[in-house]
Amino acid sequence: MFNLIKIAAVASLGLSALSAPAMATPILGLDLASFAVLGAAGVTNVPTSTIGGNLGSAPNASVGGGYTFTAGSLQANTALAQNAQIQLDAAIVAVNAFGPGTTITGGDLDAWQSANGGSITPGVYTVPALSENLVGALILDGGGSNTAVWVFLFPSTLIASTTSTVTLQNIGDGANVGLYWSVASAATLNGPTFAGNVLAHDLISSDGNLTITCGRLLSAETQVTLIQDSISITGCGNASGGYDQGADIGLGSEAVPEPGAALLFGAGLAALFASRKKSSAAA
Repeated sequence: MFNLIKIAAVASLGLSALSAPAMATPILGLDLASFAVLGAAGVTNVPTSTIGGNLGSAPNASVGGGYTFTAGSLQANTALAQNAQIQLDAAIVAVNAFGPGTTITGGDLDAWQSANGGSITPGVYTVPALSENLVGALILDGGGSNTAVWVFLFPSTLIASTTSTVTLQNIGDGANVGLYWSVASAATLNGPTFAGNVLAHDLISSDGNLTITCGRLLSAETQVTLIQDSISITGCGNASGGYDQGADIGLGSEAVPEPGAALLFGAGLAALFASRKKSSAAA
């Protein structure tokens, strides 16, 4: 029943986000935006992890223990966590509708960055599967805009090495900055620091001691594993938190995705329905 509710709610949320530029709809719904960590099949932790925001799981109520909260609280299959999971599915559809964007070629993100001016400007980027697709210091340069938005689409996995870092610069006051990592499979974040909203279909994990001062770890279907990590939505310097663009769903001055995004939304919704149907049949 929860899966059917998710499908119906995603349809409603996704269509409203794609068709209402005047409403200036954020990509992350209000309930979802309150979470620093969210899993569908649970959250595990090796103590002690520091969390700035809600941490929860739905429909699995397993959230582990050994947390220090600087903001938020545990949400074990609460109504808030259930609503957040519904909004996560809608957010993934909305983010993916911006694609495919510029395809990263010639190696990992760092190598592409070095070959293209030493930093990455706002835009939409598709990152192919590699053994490690983020290796060194990634610099995201907003060019002085406080409405800069980056969308990184990973058709397979996101794998950040132990030497990887993500830094945003030249983003004004950061009031409406957006940074999204949409991962079709699993996300492995082994570097010491990261930033932005990780929206993954499968497992999100690190090798421990990961620090995200402004961002979220959100798994739509499986779990998030923490090992003495520090994940917070409170260190962003803007009201929305977690580099979720608060002003509108668009990129830069665009109010909504291009018209073709509605077709992509429909395809994404169909895939979501098929996935839920398959899961129900297997059960």
